[in-house]
Amino acid sequence: MSATEGKVVKVVNARLLLNHEIVENTYLWFRDGKIVDPQALFFNDHREPDEIIDAHNAIVVPGYLDVQINGAFGIDFADESLSTEEIEKNRDTVALGLLKYGCTSFCPTLVSSAPPVYHKVLPLLRKRPGSVTNGAGILGVHIEGPFLNPEKKGAHKEEVLRTAEHGIETFDETYGPALERGDSIAILTVAPEVDGVLACIPSLVTRGICISIGHSTATVTEAELGVRAGATCITHLFNAMHAFHHRDAGICGLLGSTTLPIPKSQKQHPTPSASSPSTRNPDPRPFYGLICDGIHVHPNSVRIAYHSHPKGVVLVTDALSSMGLPPGCYHLGEYEIEVNGDNVAYVKGTTTLAGSNITIDRCVKNFRKFTKCSIVEAVEAATLHPAQLLGIEKVKGTLSPGADADILFLNDELDILRVFVAGEEVELGK
Repeated sequence: MSATEGKVVKVVNARLLLNHEIVENTYLWFRDGKIVDPQALFFNDHREPDEIIDAHNAIVVPGYLDVQINGAFGIDFADESLSTEEIEKNRDTVALGLLKYGCTSFCPTLVSSAPPVYHKVLPLLRKRPGSVTNGAGILGVHIEGPFLNPEKKGAHKEEVLRTAEHGIETFDETYGPALERGDSIAILTVAPEVDGVLACIPSLVTRGICISIGHSTATVTEAELGVRAGATCITHLFNAMHAFHHRDAGICGLLGSTTLPIPKSQKQHPTPSASSPSTRNPDPRPFYGLICDGIHVHPNSVRIAYHSHPKGVVLVTDALSSMGLPPGCYHLGEYEIEVNGDNVAYVKGTTTLAGSNITIDRCVKNFRKFTKCSIVEAVEAATLHPAQLLGIEKVKGTLSPGADADILFLNDELDILRVFVAGEEVELGK
């Protein structure tokens, strides 16, 4: 038995994020890595707390989720030149390092690669729970490509991009057994206009994979066909897609769609808002990733997206191996990336943006600054919304009983004061 097994912890003097509100004069209880109902503890188990934590009026929220991160601290998840042991060690280094930024769960992200890369790396990035020993939990891999449009390849190698000429067999051949197993892949970014891709989306969704539209030249009609087929997300909105045009709004135009079919279930769909086609039913418009570094998306554009579809925003870092490190040269897949003194990352020798160096806590702060939204909305864009996207909102992104005790203490400026993962506190000084 571990030292914390069975121990009941009560958090007092906190402002809790509960049911979309900051609530005072209440308490948070957790035991064995899970948030628990105090009434059940008292009446069924006759338990009082073994430990009381004074939050000193901090805002207490769920841990942040980052569903698009390519690496950090000099590590690139798509580096298949390393040994199995080195890849596993690097995975753990990133997972542990993310905790200090409040990221308690993440989707390691792989750029477009040749099939042998996926076959080697995917089994090493399987889903696993977070802990103070292992670091942030792994929610499954986000794979960008290789079923992308070469015209919007961004920092992806064009020679590895491909079409789905043989349908779902092409996907199975590309990703290997991991696509069938369901323990590694959480999100696939695809371009729906690429030959054979649109017809495969329903089959991929039935395998429990979230389909996201990105690196695409899709018209608004093609993008809507992708959503009708089962896509529920847009990858890094405004980037690697046609710019908004008033005659054909492209993928960006999905935020204004009014004719998409109302989902039969709330699962993996945004909750309704004042801008939804129906204010009583799940929003048929997809979630959308936003990189809030002030570089990839202008603050005005962030604000426009937020007001168009507030319940769909999912804050992501799209961070590179250079995250947490000084300016210099790093790698993304087979590309060499140069980070300049302004902390902007380009494919070396070009003006092509290649991901960011921002951390998820800074994304939350920037989102609030750019949009003037509430603290609740800013935090939920990095907690509840990504959890809803992945269909795990009962265990992640919430402080409701039954959820994982991944918890952040914040001040009013949204600085991170304390971090708990699976109910155990992280030593932030390390």
